[in-house]
Amino acid sequence: MRHHRLRRITGFTLIEIVVVVTVVGILASAAFPIVHIVEQRSRESELRLALRQIRNAIDTYKEYSDTGRIEKKVGDSGYPHSLDELVHGVPDQTLPDKNMIYLLRRLPRDPMYPDTTAPAAQTWGLRSYASPPDNPQAGQDVFDVFSLSEKCGLNGVSFKEW
Repeated sequence: MRHHRLRRITGFTLIEIVVVVTVVGILASAAFPIVHIVEQRSRESELRLALRQIRNAIDTYKEYSDTGRIEKKVGDSGYPHSLDELVHGVPDQTLPDKNMIYLLRRLPRDPMYPDTTAPAAQTWGLRSYASPPDNPQAGQDVFDVFSLSEKCGLNGVSFKEW
């Protein structure tokens, strides 16, 4: 006797496909918050680096001002008058040809600032030397910078307080 083999067509049933799509959806929804946290952590690292670079440049400017490398007028605090001075440079008073001292190659942007088309200098809040730390205000010099973002970091601290 000859057995007829029935050729069975293999494939996925509709229920199997729905189960697979559901499982993939659940995995994707679980991964989305992780991706958001990784992105937030990356932007916070950029903010820390930018603040460190600008603050180091401001401190170096002050040091040079106190030691006479940068001209300091009577009544000045010795801090830069604007962030642009850190990039565009100031004359070195100790050299006869007054070469420029550049403290930053470029001014970093605040990565938390929402408008990506704004100039980098406008993305930072400025605090003058005469301004109190609990109510930072711009003034005739730049003693410190801070983020203008109203949001908080993953550590729960407002970006303005970093």
